[in-house]
Amino acid sequence: MSALNAVTLPQLASRLAVPSYDRSKLRAGIVHFGVGGFHRAHQAMYLDRLMNAGKAFDWAICGVGVMPSDAAMKKVMEDQDCLYTLVVKNPDGTREARVIGSIIEYLLAPEDPEAVIEKMASEQTRIVSLTITEGGYNFHHVTGEFDASTPAVAADLAPGAVPSTTFGLVTEAVARRRQRGLPPLTIMSCDNIQGNGDMARRMFTAFARLKDPELGEWMDANISFPNSMVDRITPVTTDEDRASIAKEFGVEDAWPVVCEDFEQWALEDHFTQGRPPFDEAGVQLVEDVEPYELMKLRLLNASHQGQCYFGYLAGYRYAHEVCQDPTFARFLLDYMDREATPTLRPVPGIDLDAYKHKLIARFSNEYVRDTLARLCAESSDRIPKWLVPVIRENLKNDGEIHRSAAIIASWARYAEGVDEQGEQIAVVDRLKDSLMAAAARNREDKLAFIAQREVFGDLVDNERFVEAYTRALDALHQRGARATVEELVAGS
Repeated sequence: MSALNAVTLPQLASRLAVPSYDRSKLRAGIVHFGVGGFHRAHQAMYLDRLMNAGKAFDWAICGVGVMPSDAAMKKVMEDQDCLYTLVVKNPDGTREARVIGSIIEYLLAPEDPEAVIEKMASEQTRIVSLTITEGGYNFHHVTGEFDASTPAVAADLAPGAVPSTTFGLVTEAVARRRQRGLPPLTIMSCDNIQGNGDMARRMFTAFARLKDPELGEWMDANISFPNSMVDRITPVTTDEDRASIAKEFGVEDAWPVVCEDFEQWALEDHFTQGRPPFDEAGVQLVEDVEPYELMKLRLLNASHQGQCYFGYLAGYRYAHEVCQDPTFARFLLDYMDREATPTLRPVPGIDLDAYKHKLIARFSNEYVRDTLARLCAESSDRIPKWLVPVIRENLKNDGEIHRSAAIIASWARYAEGVDEQGEQIAVVDRLKDSLMAAAARNREDKLAFIAQREVFGDLVDNERFVEAYTRALDALHQRGARATVEELVAGS
């Protein structure tokens, strides 16, 4: 057994793939906020692929954590010289492992914000990238405007404040670069938000305008915010994953990453100071990413919500269990075909029918073991961005909505906090208290859950939506999740 670090790397080459390049020659050209499993299975993996081909040596990654809890990742990165094992779990049960070396430094902002700011303000840095989750962009779910009242943001906006948020840190770095006459950065969002680059532009420039109106205008005019669509199912790493990697490959890795065998990244080719040759690593560089975004968010991400609450209530705990059930798989395909697809634009180079069936196959990969609890978490940051737009568009165009409405009803039933077997549900959501309080009134006031306008806007005022939603909620209470899904499929 070998602990994973730079010293032991040569010893590991006989057991699994390791970087073929000299990591001492790498230079950080990218500062990345949010070094979680997805980033390490996706962007960092693409860069490692380029480096193994002898390219992009000046585009290595300096990771940044902004939360105190990120101290755990910092320790692992320091102990392992920023190396980690990426294990691809194939549908046939085989596993492919490689050590990724494209991250070369990790900084913890609460510990040393000045180091983070100066790293971004250095001439060598040309891209700041983000996987800060859907909730990290600090916008109001109904108005879409930047929320300056958030305590951490309000603190960063105070005169003379030492920045602690991503907004404050990046804005200060941009201000220093401008003062020093350095070229502007590219800020590249890799989060699951429609128009993620456009959203990043609105939120970062809104913060900057509040801090310094002139700087905000300069950022809007000079910094590039490319949109992107990213895709790879990456479940949370478990102790079982660590143990199996140690047993199979002889590697002691404190924080490996496991993922499915599928990967996709569509990225607008809008960069202020160049970019790595992403296209040579399999990235689709496009002029307009919106068709790809809508496809992924409304088919894959919304289908995750379509399976997780119904599945959990019915007694399943993993995504593959739900999607290997023909009734649930049929429900998801019906949602994708009849409700999501009519809201999409043509997607160049994509066979949508094949894509949808591939999604069911991906969800059914039992070796990935993606938990429904992960998919159910932080729903208030997901449903309004992924599913509510489908409902609104179909209401506008007289399209079908009853499956989408039923998914929201299944969320409302899940938020009651007890499944159909009487087991407690650990609801994880930033709005947990208000969601569960509303859900507790579901039986006496059927509109209590969807009356939360900060989540659903004015959907509660739409008679057609309310009728479909309450019908599904009644079915969930009276007959249960499986029977409700069976009725929805039969109704198709």
